[in-house]
Amino acid sequence: MQFGYSETCLDHDTGPRHPETADRLRAIRRGLAKRHGVEYVDAPPAEKSTVAAVHDDSYVDEFHDFCSDGGGNWDPDTVAVEASWDAALTAAGLAEWAARAALDGDDGRDTPFSLGRPPGHHAVEDDAMGFCFFNNAAVAAQAVIDDGLAERVAIFDWDVHHGNGTQDIFYDRGDVFYTSIHEDGLYPGTGEVEETGEGDGEGSTLNVPLRAGAGDADYVYSFDEAIAPAVERFDPDLFIVSAGFDAHRHDPISRMRVSTEGYAMLTECVQDLCAATDAAIAFVLEGGYGLDTLSEGVATVHETFDGRIAMDPDEDPDEKNVELVDDVRAAHGLGAK
Repeated sequence: MQFGYSETCLDHDTGPRHPETADRLRAIRRGLAKRHGVEYVDAPPAEKSTVAAVHDDSYVDEFHDFCSDGGGNWDPDTVAVEASWDAALTAAGLAEWAARAALDGDDGRDTPFSLGRPPGHHAVEDDAMGFCFFNNAAVAAQAVIDDGLAERVAIFDWDVHHGNGTQDIFYDRGDVFYTSIHEDGLYPGTGEVEETGEGDGEGSTLNVPLRAGAGDADYVYSFDEAIAPAVERFDPDLFIVSAGFDAHRHDPISRMRVSTEGYAMLTECVQDLCAATDAAIAFVLEGGYGLDTLSEGVATVHETFDGRIAMDPDEDPDEKNVELVDDVRAAHGLGAK
């Protein structure tokens, strides 16, 4: 794979006790150093106007001024320093690069994966939250739509937390399909089955809020039985994965049970779906706070694109999650299983 990476993202300093640190990117780099076929690409930062296409101008200016004044705690969880402005623009630019590279034909072993921080999927139009300042995946999707490179974009969020920001930004839009598998009831408390979009976006949001403790079989079943048929119907030109690795069974801040192999399974699911829909694929890093599991997860995605075959789940999905998927299918007119 090609990995978008910039040392600028290391300068976003959240302090010694914060889970979202520059060590996350360092750990990923160490893990990828053991693999072959890894290529790094540095991309220019996003333009302020590109970020403002999905965020309010006043919020963008407020964040700029906040960083210029030295930063601090935007909220109890979300921290910035002076260098965070450049890091956030760089993370958004790396995501934009990944989307453009995918649509330009980079696929297979050249599939782009943006390794930017701060992450983005909690950032709403007019505010930062949940470690996020600019919504990187949303910036990337809007940029390629605005430039006429794609008419329809799907964003699949497998981070353990619901991407409320991405959902909110596109909730009334019919040209971006947002779908998420996440832990029910976890921060930020959004992402219910009934949240399906509104107006022109009715039906273009699909949430699978799995019970705590869900593992590989639950995730694969949810993707195959709910997400894949809905995305096939949507027929996107580009499929962006908001790739958080905090649903891993050893991540310190979630209660899910996805294995490292489970991320290979999900990657194969994405590959198969995009082959069926002829959609380009780009990955954008979100969360993941166990350094070993984060680096292993990213490396496993890379190895899957390098030809590694994923194992099948070694158990059946939990019956309660099967019932949940039935509810999701019903909410989106996909019929009963």
